[in-house]
Amino acid sequence: MGANIKHIEYKGINIPVIFEKQNSLPTYNLQLVFQNSGFIKDNEKSGLASLSAKLLNEGTKEDGSVKFANKLESQAISLHASNGFETFVIEISSLMDVKDKGLKLLSDLLKSPNYTKDTIDKLKTLQIGSLKRKENDFDYISKIGLKKLLFKNTPLENPSSGTLKSLKSIDIKDIKNFVNSNLILENLIIVAGGDTNFKDLQKDILKIVKLFKSGEKTELKSFSPSNKAKVETLSKKTEQAYIYFGSPFDINPTDENIYIAKVASFILGGSGFGSRLMEEIRVKRGLAYSAYGYISINKTYSNFNGYLQTKLESTDEAKELVSKIVSEFVKEGVTQKELDSAKKFLSGSEPLRTETLSQRLNRAFMLFYKGQDQDYPAQELQQIEGLSLDKLNSYIKSHDEINQLSFSIVRN
Repeated sequence: MGANIKHIEYKGINIPVIFEKQNSLPTYNLQLVFQNSGFIKDNEKSGLASLSAKLLNEGTKEDGSVKFANKLESQAISLHASNGFETFVIEISSLMDVKDKGLKLLSDLLKSPNYTKDTIDKLKTLQIGSLKRKENDFDYISKIGLKKLLFKNTPLENPSSGTLKSLKSIDIKDIKNFVNSNLILENLIIVAGGDTNFKDLQKDILKIVKLFKSGEKTELKSFSPSNKAKVETLSKKTEQAYIYFGSPFDINPTDENIYIAKVASFILGGSGFGSRLMEEIRVKRGLAYSAYGYISINKTYSNFNGYLQTKLESTDEAKELVSKIVSEFVKEGVTQKELDSAKKFLSGSEPLRTETLSQRLNRAFMLFYKGQDQDYPAQELQQIEGLSLDKLNSYIKSHDEINQLSFSIVRN
C-alpha cells in the first residue's frame, strides 16, 4: 500500500504527516522529526544537540530517569530521542492497547524534561569519558580528521558528540535554548504508522503538537567540501594504518541524474566484492581486508568518501592506488559487464529495502524530505534499467572533481 503524505493545520502552520496504515500487527509508531535541528545547530558549542537528545532520554524532572524508564518498560513502550546532522527525532512505539499510556508519558516528558544540574553533569561526564576513550580509537580519529580536511570552518568538521572543551562549556541554559529554538512547529514533520487510521492519528498528533511553540524557521544551509587535495598524517602507536579519503562530488538530491550517480557509486566502491576499490586493493594486491567508497548525497552537502585499513609498510602504496583507481575510473569509465552487474543487483535488492513498516516509513520520509516524489524509487529503477554505457561513462567523465582527493591517515 505504501505511505501517504498528508497535512495537519495547527495555529496556521501546515504540518506534514507521512502515514502508513498497517493491520498485520497491533503496533503503533509515532516520530516527531524536526528538520534543521541536528548538530548543524550546535554553533560554537559542539555536542549541544547530542546532549539535548540524551537529556530527553533521562525522563521527567518529577520521576527522574529510573522511575520514568520503569514506567515505559512495564508497558513495553519505547520512547527515545536522537539527532543527526540535519534532524532531531523523538520517537515512540508501542502495542496499540497501551498507545494512550505511551502518548501520556511522551506528553509528560515534553512538559517537564529532566532539567537538573545533576542530570546535565552526569551526561557530560559520560560524554567526556566516551571521548577520552576514543583518543585511542584510531579509526575514529582518522574519520574525524577527514571531516576537518573536507569541511573546515563548517559545522561538519566538528564531531557530533562534541569535544572535551565544548562539552565542559555547555550548561542547562544552553540545552533549554537549543530545545526551545529548534524543536518548533515550523520545523516539524510527523512520521507515523501502524494499526490505526488517520482520523485517530490526527487526534493523537494534536494532543502532542500543542506542547510545542511556534518559532522562527531558518533556511537550511549547504556546505561544499574542499576542492584542494590535502594529506594529513597523524602519528600514533598503532600496528595498522587507518586511511580515510574523500573529495567533492557536485550533486544534490533533486538532480535529474541522481540515478546515474547511484550506479557510478555502486561500481566504484559501494558494492563490496566486485567494486573497483575492493577488487584492486584487496583481491588483486591483498593490501586491505576491505576497502569501500561511495557518493554521499544530502541536502546540506554531497561528496565522495571512503576508507581502508592496511599494513604500515603498504600505507603509501595503498594511498597512491586509491588515487589511481579514482583517476582511471573518471578517465576510462566502466565496462558493460560492470554496468550489467550493477543493474542486476540494484534491481534484485529493491524488494529487501521495503520489507518492514520501519523501512517503508523511513524511505517515505527521506523521499519527502529530499523533495522527491513518493514513486521515485520505481522511476529510478526504470531509469537504471535503461541506462546506457555511453551515458554512464559520459556522466562519470563530467565529474572530474572527484579526483581532488584528500587523505586523513593515522599510522605509526
